[in-house]
Amino acid sequence: MKFEGFHVRKNDLVEVMAGKEKGKTGKVLQVFHKKDRVLVEKVNFIKRHSRPSAQTRQGGIIQKEAPLHVSNVLLVCPKCNKGTRMGKKVLEGGGKALVCKACGEQIERK
Repeated sequence: MKFEGFHVRKNDLVEVMAGKEKGKTGKVLQVFHKKDRVLVEKVNFIKRHSRPSAQTRQGGIIQKEAPLHVSNVLLVCPKCNKGTRMGKKVLEGGGKALVCKACGEQIERK
């Protein structure tokens, strides 16, 4: 089976649709394809206890983002300004583009 990719990529703006962080939006920092997870900025914080080491002189409790499952996030449409499902459209030049299912707006990615 050929890998087709996810509906979200790095630097996309996404909205969380399920779990304790439902309704929050953030930018995708990293995508973990093998684990089907995405790391979203300022969403799903966890606390890690760390010992002092050569790299970190100060030990203590560190807060950082934890990955979310990719099925729990939706891409945010710039026109609707909310998380919506996306469809794929073939352009005249042979390229592909994402289209918002709610308003029909074409999504431009950087």
